[in-house]
Amino acid sequence: MSEQPPNVQPPTPEEIREKAADHHIDLTDEEVADFANVIPDVLAGYERLDELVDPRPRIEHTDRDPGYKPGVEEDPLNAFVTKCRVSGADDGPLAGYEVGIKDNVAVAGVEMTLGSKLFEGYVPTTDATVVTRLLDAGATITGKLNMEDMAFSGSGELSATGPVLNPRDEDHIAGGSSSGSAAAVASGDVDVAIGGDQGGSIRIPASWSGIVGHKPTHSLVPYTGIVGLGRSFDHAGPMASSVEDCARVLNVVAGKDDRDPRQGVVPTDDYVGALDDDPEAVTVGVLAEGFGHEESDPGVDEAVHGALDEFAATGAEVREVSLPMHLDGLPIWNAIAMEATAATVRSEGVGHYGKGSYDTQFADAFGRARRAQADDYVATLKLTLVLGQYLADEYRSHYYAKAQNLSRELAGAYDDLLADVDVLAMPTTPQTAHERHPELSRVEAIDRALNMLPNTAPFDVTGHPAASVPCGTDDGLPVGLMLVGERFDDATVLRAAHAFEQHVGGGH
Repeated sequence: MSEQPPNVQPPTPEEIREKAADHHIDLTDEEVADFANVIPDVLAGYERLDELVDPRPRIEHTDRDPGYKPGVEEDPLNAFVTKCRVSGADDGPLAGYEVGIKDNVAVAGVEMTLGSKLFEGYVPTTDATVVTRLLDAGATITGKLNMEDMAFSGSGELSATGPVLNPRDEDHIAGGSSSGSAAAVASGDVDVAIGGDQGGSIRIPASWSGIVGHKPTHSLVPYTGIVGLGRSFDHAGPMASSVEDCARVLNVVAGKDDRDPRQGVVPTDDYVGALDDDPEAVTVGVLAEGFGHEESDPGVDEAVHGALDEFAATGAEVREVSLPMHLDGLPIWNAIAMEATAATVRSEGVGHYGKGSYDTQFADAFGRARRAQADDYVATLKLTLVLGQYLADEYRSHYYAKAQNLSRELAGAYDDLLADVDVLAMPTTPQTAHERHPELSRVEAIDRALNMLPNTAPFDVTGHPAASVPCGTDDGLPVGLMLVGERFDDATVLRAAHAFEQHVGGGH
């Protein structure tokens, strides 16, 4: 899929009527004729835009290995879309680290599929900012990792290439949407990985696959060069087998990028230097409403409570806190995510109106793909686009706007709790990994894609940092403990997670 100049042509009179009708305008014949006369002069400037060079940075990648699709023997979990080797600097804080990249993150010269049939053969010419930072820090990128089709699922079974199997039990699935990132880390195929999180997609597979996943504060890690769903809740962050490695990666990828429209002021820290294994320095607020969901397995709640009791026994201060509005977090997220995703897709996958860098190459490819192959969208995305568009059109985006307002109220309520404790604690997901079922109805697939979100999704719309760390098992499957902190205080979240990991860990 190569970039092609649009060579803009003026609309026909019929197209003028059609585009006006899209905005509920009924043009007269005289208006159509007048506009048809005026439009060519207006579009004259667009011919000049075609002549100008796009200032979007490009990379010479002739020496890059484009990689290959590994077979089942080499990749039994289906964790990889592509195995490749892109070497970074000779030294740096990540020298010697092999890093996997979720396949919605651009690595120049290597195919990017978004886990979807729609983008097979698409090769970016620009690295995402996080990729540049990883390479500058000495990392070697060894693969593009599988993901749920266009990222709209938490289960790990809706990639176009089939389910990603759980590395702890291959009769179960890894969790999504960063399914391959979790599986590759847990199996040792990569040292660390970059995942993405819009409703829990770093923390869910980390929990289900028994690794550490950190969703940073919103905008702490630049999203430039990453395909998202909605600017107000897109996150990217590290996944690793230890809290320390997550902190090490965050040290490298966090910080201001003037090309990212999501970012304002971005305070950073030395996240490795902030780690401390002293549990007596940690105050934990156990969120009562994070337990006992309709979807909750009692064994998961018991494992998390038991692990926190053990943490308290080692010296941490652990007490219960309550916030009934936490139970409204998922409906708030849903109202934002539905319409924002529909708007992002309508905007050719790159959005509008932010002051930053726009990937014209991807916008052209996305626009062509969705016009030709939208029937190939996964069922969860089809449902989201239909309902998001319906709500925008019929209810004038009232619920999206109200949910954004409510997300600010919810964020403030979490902040009030966090004024008295270092972190909030709850199960990352209410259940363990779903059992693999090759034959699912459309309705079953949709339910299994979205039924693990009640604790993770709220913190995507409020932007608070949240880490999932292994805390035990339920019927032999990993259980994750989620720790949540104040915005831009990722260091405290990682410090608490590290202390828990060192003194309790996941071996219950």
